[in-house]
Amino acid sequence: MARRTNLGLLLLLVAAFVTGTLGLMTATALSRLTLIAHGVAAFALLALARPKLAVVRRGLRRHVWTRWGSLLFAVLLAASMTFGLLHSSGAVRELRGYTTLAWHIALALALIPVALWHALARRTRPRTTDLGRRSLLRAGLVVGGGAVVYTASEMTLRVAALPGAGRRFTGSYDSGSRDPQGMPVTQWLLDDVPRIDPATHVLTVRAGGAERSWSMTELARFDDAVRCVLDCTGGWFAEQEWRGAWLHRLLAGSGDARSLEVRSLTGYSRRFAVDEASRLLLATTAGGRPLDAGHGAPLRLVAPDRRGFWWVKWVSAVELSALPSWWQPPFPLR
Repeated sequence: MARRTNLGLLLLLVAAFVTGTLGLMTATALSRLTLIAHGVAAFALLALARPKLAVVRRGLRRHVWTRWGSLLFAVLLAASMTFGLLHSSGAVRELRGYTTLAWHIALALALIPVALWHALARRTRPRTTDLGRRSLLRAGLVVGGGAVVYTASEMTLRVAALPGAGRRFTGSYDSGSRDPQGMPVTQWLLDDVPRIDPATHVLTVRAGGAERSWSMTELARFDDAVRCVLDCTGGWFAEQEWRGAWLHRLLAGSGDARSLEVRSLTGYSRRFAVDEASRLLLATTAGGRPLDAGHGAPLRLVAPDRRGFWWVKWVSAVELSALPSWWQPPFPLR
């Protein structure tokens, strides 16, 4: 029983991590499906809590140093799940300047090395009997139970009119829609907010061996517009009307290029497929107002249907490349 409980726990942890990661990567229907699966996996983990506690109690009677690692594993897992529930319900949205979703993610990342150690220290080897009818039935009951509890929790949020009922399908909460000044100011990891003079800032576009510099005044004359949602992985979203220049209008042909890289003055960058240029806007305003420094002034990328970390701020350069668009980490490393 202990072996199967540990194996089930490991598989559900992997499923929760994979679905949670995929849910953070996009802001489309795929995100909706993966985050539903993430919620089901989380509640299925809770279903294993009781049999796992019995395993833990037996393990604590053995005076071995590995029990402290096991306790750390349990604490991190419980804390991460608690913050996930606080975020999804909307009961608590922020703690010490960080969203509860950010705490949930940070604790989940801290759990990874501990979980790997736990899996190696208490290695559970699969057996052919694990694919037997009885084992598969038990697994189905655990996952099915997780799905039932997840559905019930979502219905409870709506019936009780809790804040979590109004979150977007990505799990994010509205914060500043149609009010650019109300949007949170967030940066990715090591970025700081630079102070840039719009009068002297230029965008450098390199394509096909040619280079062209654009001033902010020149870009503002395009006056292209798109209304779309900025959905941040920190757990908030905001819908605005963004104005600036469609990126494809700044490229004098793409030649044999396969991707384009959008770079920030801070060194941050993201790479996109060339054929996405017509859907990418280099924005100078939001909601009819010039961007402020915290939101990417004087120039930021607007990437509809992509999460906020794709929306490069303080854009200074765009360069076509022969590299494929996937030639980059799925999440920025700096």
